[in-house]
Amino acid sequence: MNKKNKNNVKIPRLPMESFFRNPEKTAFKLSPNGKYLSYLQPWENRLNIYVERIDDGSVVQITQVTERDIAGYFWANNSRITYLKDTGGDEDFKLFAVNIDGTDLKELTPFPGVRTELIDDLKDNEKEILVGLNKRNPQFFDAYRVNVYTGEMNLIAENPGNISGWMTDHEGQLRVAVTTDGVNTSLLYRDQENQPFRALITTNFRDTIAPLQFTYDNQRLYVSSNLSRDKQAIYEYDPQLRKEVRLIYENSEVDVSVLLTSDKNKRITGVAYVTNKLHYHFFDREREEIQQFLEKKLPGYEVSIASMNREEDKILVRTYSDKSRGAYYYYDLHNGEFKKIVEVSPWLKEEYLADMKPITFTARDGMVIHGYLTLPRTDDSKDLPVVVNPHGGPWARDVWGFNPEVQFLANRGYAVFQVNFRGSTGYGRKFWEAGFKQWGRKMQDDITDGVNWLIQKGIANAKRVAIYGGSYGGYAVLAGLTFTPDLYAAGIDYVGVSNIFTLLETIPPYWEQGRQMLYEMIGDPKKDRDLLQSVSPVFHADKIRVPLLVAQGANDPRVKKAESDQIVEALRQREVDVKYIVKENEGHGFRNEENRFDFYREMEQFLAKHLDGMIC
Repeated sequence: MNKKNKNNVKIPRLPMESFFRNPEKTAFKLSPNGKYLSYLQPWENRLNIYVERIDDGSVVQITQVTERDIAGYFWANNSRITYLKDTGGDEDFKLFAVNIDGTDLKELTPFPGVRTELIDDLKDNEKEILVGLNKRNPQFFDAYRVNVYTGEMNLIAENPGNISGWMTDHEGQLRVAVTTDGVNTSLLYRDQENQPFRALITTNFRDTIAPLQFTYDNQRLYVSSNLSRDKQAIYEYDPQLRKEVRLIYENSEVDVSVLLTSDKNKRITGVAYVTNKLHYHFFDREREEIQQFLEKKLPGYEVSIASMNREEDKILVRTYSDKSRGAYYYYDLHNGEFKKIVEVSPWLKEEYLADMKPITFTARDGMVIHGYLTLPRTDDSKDLPVVVNPHGGPWARDVWGFNPEVQFLANRGYAVFQVNFRGSTGYGRKFWEAGFKQWGRKMQDDITDGVNWLIQKGIANAKRVAIYGGSYGGYAVLAGLTFTPDLYAAGIDYVGVSNIFTLLETIPPYWEQGRQMLYEMIGDPKKDRDLLQSVSPVFHADKIRVPLLVAQGANDPRVKKAESDQIVEALRQREVDVKYIVKENEGHGFRNEENRFDFYREMEQFLAKHLDGMIC
């Protein structure tokens, strides 16, 4: 079935698979010498690594994984690539290395139940990288140098149990650590790697002074800090004076925490930050001129540099918009060559997709809330069926850009409403703290107020509103159906929390350091027992009256399967219409293509049935 918009353009119902199939190619990177480019491409329905010679276009597939997509990869040197992969969504990522001709594949961290985290790829070290492993104790990570050819590893720093992060200088020396006692955070520093750490500053976790990198003389730090201010700004911090000595950049509306740099020229080139959209501010004229050239060359798209070679004269450029997954381009600054490499999802045509528009509304207590509204491509933008889509985290935020779920739902005729409720990050400390101990309360009220705002503006049909979300967003679905049962016609809970007590009892071991922080942000199971019971949907399942679709990965390490089991059992005992999908080879969300297809097919049918919507 097709529909026409006000410009009389036929908008076809696109196949569900077009939105959720694997990309044509993605995650492009340049080799350090700029002679090769690498990328992920589907093979046997899984994303594998390919390497292409730039001069002759010859391509080699260097991995053959079939059970799980490669989660991420990077160049260890000009002839070897390292990559991370977990098993069935358990998030215990293992590190592998392979030559760029596909030979000498080696698992570097073959330890059951151990998670690998990259600290530094040590670009000046051809043989080693620096990783964190929770091999000695699952609750924290020691720092190891690992040989990418042999797997030989040397312990560089043993974690005493309170270090939550490590940082190196520009020579790969481990000289900064961040510690936590659960509530208070300390920034540790040492002049040389063989010296003991000393504490520079200790703050409550609400005060952020996050190290970003060393200055290029390795004497000072660039930090993102909200000390004595509401919004995070980037400063230069002097470890000897133990204070911020120079403001690099601030924005009055949002946090700034991303620094742009040139390792070749040994200078910072700019910053990036997000208001309604992504913005750049440059300090370096050369870098700014490159950006201006790219934006002029590629109008109508957000443009970013995805990768550079060591000489920084060859660039991979990534584009995207709200209606396009975008494309990759190759730009040679030396000879001016500029060419398109690939469209990430060429089967999705922009002219059939919908605009994602920033919105604001005022919550019941006067707080201004930001979000995004995507309307279907129809003549009438009033009295629409709506899918409310609260984000996960909850200490995160929705951003403008291509979202396959949003575009899929809009293509089926639904307006999609995304709310950056209080507690979302990026809007400053006050807004973030306003969400503390407000699960199911003011955080949920913001979503409710947003829905009522849509109804009052005539955009939403009050009888055709559903709510769908994942992780914390899944909790918000259950909370919405429980505490505002007349607001929604249906709900879709994707790996969501139903019982805050069991959530906190079963956090991954490597989250244990932050337990007291979670108690302050969500609630203490002992001190705040009444609060947590009052906002845990499983204890109020008798209030849920509308149909519910629940999806869960059996291996989810963050939101255990028991969270979904509990709410499904409670509703089935009361004969509420609930459908339950469990994927045995998935974790916190469905990553395998065939499982995504199953889930979104069920979503499409569920919403069509309960919102009187459409099916392709």
